[in-house]
Amino acid sequence: MTPLVSSRPVAPVPTVPAFARLTMALGGALLAGVLTSYGQAVPGLSTVSNSAGPWFVVAVALLLLMGVRIGRVGLPVAMVSGVVLLELMHIGYWATSNLRGYPDFLSITNFWVLMAVPAGALAGAVAVLVRSADGRWRGAAFGAVAAVLIGEGMRALLRVAATTGVVAWVVEIAVGVAVLIAGVVVARSPAGRVVALGVGVVGTVGVLGAYLLLGG
Repeated sequence: MTPLVSSRPVAPVPTVPAFARLTMALGGALLAGVLTSYGQAVPGLSTVSNSAGPWFVVAVALLLLMGVRIGRVGLPVAMVSGVVLLELMHIGYWATSNLRGYPDFLSITNFWVLMAVPAGALAGAVAVLVRSADGRWRGAAFGAVAAVLIGEGMRALLRVAATTGVVAWVVEIAVGVAVLIAGVVVARSPAGRVVALGVGVVGTVGVLGAYLLLGG
């Protein structure tokens, strides 16, 4: 009779090499840019594909895939990597759009190319701090992500909702609020919860103000 539980030791699942994680993240960034170009032609996805919040979230996710770590060297490396990933998304979008017959220009003076520098650095910091053992840093990381989503959604409702509709932006704001609530939960301390809420609220005002000042 065959035993229900094998007595043989189970081999541990091998870890994914760092180089493989790096190449997957870089390839994922290019793919995100490619999909953005195609997504703009899909009625249900066009508004989302024209927003920056999803790119920021994708950058954070890819940095987590890379396995970025906190530390004197880890944090700067993560921040630089965030910038690289966002710029690769731009390259993927630019190349695909031109191949599809929609002329697009990639320049160092392009607004979104420039904004990828602070946004990428912030994404790197978020990807590192979200894994911190200190609940205050975790709360700050969640609050920053929430601020990007809520701030962009509010700006869109004020400036472009008449031409794009409101559904996508309301959903983005709702996701941002959910992320902020998650940040309050994972903070696990009164101080951490205050930090999460503070970063979320102040950050939202900052993101909204930056959009209105720089992007109209």
